[in-house]
Amino acid sequence: MTDLETRTAGRFGAPGPSGALRRAAPALLGYAAVRALGLLALALWSAARDKSAYTLLTARWDSLWYTRVAELGYGYEVRLPGGDVHSNLAFFPLLPWLERLGAAVLPLSYADAGFVVSLLASLAAAWGIFAVADHLYGRRAGVCAVLLWAVLPVGVVQSMAYSESLFTALAAWSLYAVLTGRWVTAGTLAALAGLTRPVGLAVTAAVWAAAVLAFTRDGVRRDGRDRARRVLGMLLAPLGAAGYVLWVGHRTGKGPLGYLDVQAGWRNGFDGGAAFARFVAAKFTSVPGALAGVGLIVAVALLVWLYVVCVRQRQPLPLLVYTGIVALLALCASSYFGSKPRLLLPAFPLLFPPALRLARLRTARSAAVVCGVAAASAVYGAFWLNGSGPP
Repeated sequence: MTDLETRTAGRFGAPGPSGALRRAAPALLGYAAVRALGLLALALWSAARDKSAYTLLTARWDSLWYTRVAELGYGYEVRLPGGDVHSNLAFFPLLPWLERLGAAVLPLSYADAGFVVSLLASLAAAWGIFAVADHLYGRRAGVCAVLLWAVLPVGVVQSMAYSESLFTALAAWSLYAVLTGRWVTAGTLAALAGLTRPVGLAVTAAVWAAAVLAFTRDGVRRDGRDRARRVLGMLLAPLGAAGYVLWVGHRTGKGPLGYLDVQAGWRNGFDGGAAFARFVAAKFTSVPGALAGVGLIVAVALLVWLYVVCVRQRQPLPLLVYTGIVALLALCASSYFGSKPRLLLPAFPLLFPPALRLARLRTARSAAVVCGVAAASAVYGAFWLNGSGPP
């Protein structure tokens, strides 16, 4: 048994699916309640502004691009006056495939199917987050981790026809499979995550890191079948992202790095955080802007501090690798800055330290904390989604 497995083996011999669902039920019910509150606040706020909450959730911004892929396939692009080209090749295919499937088997539009996929995926993500936290720290911490993920200020994105919920579900269950030694399942889910978002690289890296660690710890002592499953999981993990990126390169005629050119058309790229630093520095040209700039600096410092705490808590290596890459890509990409908070949504292991603190409180006190934050999150989410820019 590896060092990783020794530290996370407290819940081997877990119950079957029905028993696992009963164990996760409090977390899932709490998650559903928080999201229902958020959707109610969004509906009321949108109605007051004579807007459709459902349109905001299913037919604005990225949601439109996904439904166009589902309906028309790839090849659609918008040429902007400044010369930039927004191509739908930037959007990975798993969500549009599921939208197309949903519209084919149910009396739904592509947008409706995207909304249904998002709702189901968000529940699957909540269950996966619970499974990981429960496996590591116990049931109460698992419930608290799910509730904290639900009450994030940008949690409304979990209910949008975006790919964050789908990706988080696949990532969480892939990580759970890694922690429980199910290498082929972990690799398969990592491949699917790689078909969902570019940050699928983080899931692949987590699978590889765990497998390499396992080989270095006890690869010689393991039987051949276990080593074969581990190798197969490693081989499967990158297939989704690599397959799509190579296909885009072939379609554009620009070779293996063609996808980077597609992203450049959206002004997206990895610059080590230089553009984000300039964005924050520009805030200090006025007093209101300076307050926003200080808030951004504090937020980034909080993320770094949480990651350090995760390291000190000795979270398993695959979680640290996954979280680090998700956070690094979110903060250090030159993408639209208003989207950075939602790009951090999949970094759920960062919530484990506060979840452990919350779990130590008495039930009445922890419930009061969650309810208060949930109300604030619902109001903020409604305000944010009714704003002028995309989330």
